[in-house]
Amino acid sequence: MIRSPDGRLPDPESRITTTVALAMATVGGVGYVPVAPGTFGSAAGLLAWWLLGPSAVIQGTAIVVLFAAGAWSGGVCERHFHRTDPAPVVIDEAMGMLITLFLNPVGWLGALGAFLLFRIADVIKPFPADRLESLHGGVGVMADDAMAAIYANLVLRAALALGNRVIG
Repeated sequence: MIRSPDGRLPDPESRITTTVALAMATVGGVGYVPVAPGTFGSAAGLLAWWLLGPSAVIQGTAIVVLFAAGAWSGGVCERHFHRTDPAPVVIDEAMGMLITLFLNPVGWLGALGAFLLFRIADVIKPFPADRLESLHGGVGVMADDAMAAIYANLVLRAALALGNRVIG
């Protein structure tokens, strides 16, 4: 344990910092759902996508803000829960849904398909998403889901292109 020059142990993170980080990382408590918190976090991301509307600038900004907020709050939560990528942390899933749907022109049916694609990619974690989990702290919490979401986005994009080709 690192001590200060006068021999004291460092102060733990303040209760306010921890409370704010927990609220952010659990998406307002969604992550505390006892069964499949990641799925509920993804559903929160789906709701956020709908609330943000179709603006690429707004969605892109939300993705960047969520990544930064998740990297910070995820790191605080790892220290709070004493484990890597704790289950209640679902801000990464919410961000993952925004990335999956980013620049894909879909309605609700396509968004539900995107939800399934992201959940599959998030569980499977194809390379290099599985390696990104090992990045330090909250960055690792966020990066693996961001990569899984990029894969889901590309599969959704291909499915949309194939569908248009078959129909058109």
